[in-house]
Amino acid sequence: MLLEALSSAILGLALGWAASHRLPHRLPARALVLPTGVAGALFGAFLITTALDAGNLLTMLLGAVIVSVASLSLLLRPAGRLRRRSATA
Repeated sequence: MLLEALSSAILGLALGWAASHRLPHRLPARALVLPTGVAGALFGAFLITTALDAGNLLTMLLGAVIVSVASLSLLLRPAGRLRRRSATA
């Protein structure tokens, strides 16, 4: 169980680092992105282990990746500037 938690935390940290390295202009500070990746991966591993009662490490890591990527995607900002029209135009 400790190995599963440690491996999912390392996987979430790697996903958070990759996201902050690849999309620095669309994400907030790295101090927020890295813990979000780790927390998402730990929650995903817990969710999959609880829901499926999975003893398979690969299934648990897949759930960790899915929830970690989903939680990191919530931090993304729009790429371009939004054009807003005024109410009088």
